[in-house]
Amino acid sequence: MTGLLTVRLQQASANATAMWATLARARGHDVREQDGFTVIDGPAGARVMVTTPEPGDGLAETARCLRDAGVVVEDPFATLDLTAIGLTARQLPVMVREPAPAPEPAGVTRVASPADLVRAGGIVVDGFPLEHYRADDAFPPSLLEQDGPAIFTRGDAGACLTMAHGGVGGAYWVATLPEHRSKGVGRALMHAVLRHFDGLPVTLTAARPGKPLYDSLGFVTVGEANWWR
Repeated sequence: MTGLLTVRLQQASANATAMWATLARARGHDVREQDGFTVIDGPAGARVMVTTPEPGDGLAETARCLRDAGVVVEDPFATLDLTAIGLTARQLPVMVREPAPAPEPAGVTRVASPADLVRAGGIVVDGFPLEHYRADDAFPPSLLEQDGPAIFTRGDAGACLTMAHGGVGGAYWVATLPEHRSKGVGRALMHAVLRHFDGLPVTLTAARPGKPLYDSLGFVTVGEANWWR
């Protein structure tokens, strides 16, 4: 991996950790920063975000203690082996797009009111889907007052969350409701994301069905993350 790709992978990791921590604090959940990883509480258990290729020795023990209550360990560097504590890894590509022009997003608006925030939350909860969340608690109202997050919708068909942190933009939960899929909704949302972060690299972790879209938009894979459950 080249030096730039290594930097982008580290930036993607930092951005994702900041996104999860921002959401958790807005929801009133606990965030605990440890040696090379961050533990974020959630309604269905904990998420452990690995923030360096060589996290401290306490990570495996922390994951083991959280396992029975439900834990996801997100390791974008793919350096951990947690099979000994009974977890199984799912591989997901971490992708980046360097700054480049993007088309005007058709019909996409940035969420600016609590009512629209609930509507966007409902689209993501149903379209992604997100278990353990409801439309009214997926995106807390305080997100509208913060500099990092921004949420976009395309009518009642699609929505996504973005995060500005660490010199890059991050895209999360690019969701389209089932009845509106294959109609360009996801592409329009991503055009809005790229325009929003004009001049910045944009990172994301791709679900396999979404990867062809991201490939077509100029994203390249910088690593294969392991998500341990």
